[in-house]
Formats: sequence, structure tokens, C-alpha cells
Amino acid sequence: MDIFADLEAENERLEAILDSLDDDQWTSPSGAPDWSVADVALHLAQSDEAVAATVNSSADGSAWRMSAENVDDLAAAMVHGDRMIPVEVFARWKAARRASIAALRSAPPNERLRWAAAPLKPATLATTRLAEHWAHGLDITTPLGIEFPDTDRLRHIAWLGHSTFPYAFSLAGVEPRPLRCELIGPNGDTWSFGPPEVSARIVGLAGEFCRIGARRLAPIESHLSASNPDAQEALRLLRNYAY
Repeated sequence: MDIFADLEAENERLEAILDSLDDDQWTSPSGAPDWSVADVALHLAQSDEAVAATVNSSADGSAWRMSAENVDDLAAAMVHGDRMIPVEVFARWKAARRASIAALRSAPPNERLRWAAAPLKPATLATTRLAEHWAHGLDITTPLGIEFPDTDRLRHIAWLGHSTFPYAFSLAGVEPRPLRCELIGPNGDTWSFGPPEVSARIVGLAGEFCRIGARRLAPIESHLSASNPDAQEALRLLRNYAY
């Protein structure tokens, strides 16, 4: 699966949705606390601009870790200090998301780019961008009652969630442990991550797994099966993004 093509496809889907909104929808509350739909799009524009700047070595993404308590706090401060009218936000994001993808495509594939929590290769950074655009797509479409069906692009996000379990455990001060995930994609395919012999397993719908990692669904509200206490703890700590 081409992560850059899939990131572009996810962005194009979101652009079509944003292009269909009227003024009232743009200024209505989103699913992100204290943010309007325009605020969500502004945050995506700002973070896409940061990607392009980081790839071009004109900014250090790791500085995010030094300028605020966490990435969420920094993002909120940046949005609060840079609000603009929706038409300007939309134009800014469209330019930023294209520049971001172009920069990631052009970057040497094995180069580690400075970012929020740790240096990332271009493909991995593109995966985090796909996860963020998808999660914020939920924030925009769910309150507005707009359809936003799951796609096979979630496979990238599921891989990211599984791959970052060690990071999630370390944030909680818990010793990482092996974990197996067997997830059902939107088309009924099974996506497996982790050693097959591991007893700690999470089984169920990939869409729910990804929503838990995005903190858009509580584990107790999902239908995912966790085989033992290690798997239950992993599900509780699952996250698709840096903190």
C-alpha cells in the first residue's frame, strides 16, 4: 500500500467535504473540545505547514516537545493565536496539505525527519498525518451528520497503533510487552500485527481499534476482544499520536 497515495486520497476526501460546507457549518462546534470546524481545519493547515518546513530543514519539529506541556497544549495555543475566517482557513489548508505531501514524497526514504515525539522516516510521518487527518475528519463530519465511511486506508493507522504500543506503555510508565492484533478491515479482510504465538491478543473491527487509538472511542464502548489483562491494558493505553 502506497502511504503517500493513501494520504493524498484521505486529504482529497476531506477537501471535498470541507468544500461542501456552508458558513454556519464552518463555524459550528466540532468534535474536538472548544474548536469549531474552522479551528480543526486551521490546526491541520498549521501542522501540514510544519511538515513541509521540517522536510525542508527550516524548522525543527522536535521543538514542539520544548515549547508546551504537550503537543495538544501547543496545538490549542497555535489555533487560538492564529484564527481567521473560514475561506482563508480553507485556502491555507489546501495549499499546506499539497506542500506537505510533495515534501514527504521528495524526502530521502531513509532520512529521519525531526518531529514532535521522535525523528521519523517520511513514510512513518506520512502515516501519522493520515491518522491525524482521519481523526479530525471524524471531528468534522460526526457533529454535522456527514457520512464518513471507513476505508482500507485504516490499515496504515492500525499498523501505527500497534507499532507505537511501546511508546504508549512508556508514557504510562509500564514495561512494554508483546501483543498480537487481529483486526477486521472494512471489506472483511483480516489485518494481523505482532507475533502469532503471543497470548495477549486484541481481536475485532479495525475501525474501532483506530478510533480508540485516536481517543474517539472508549475501549469499554467497543466490541473489541482483549484476551488477557496485558491485552486489556494495551487497549486502554492505545494511541495513534504523540503526546
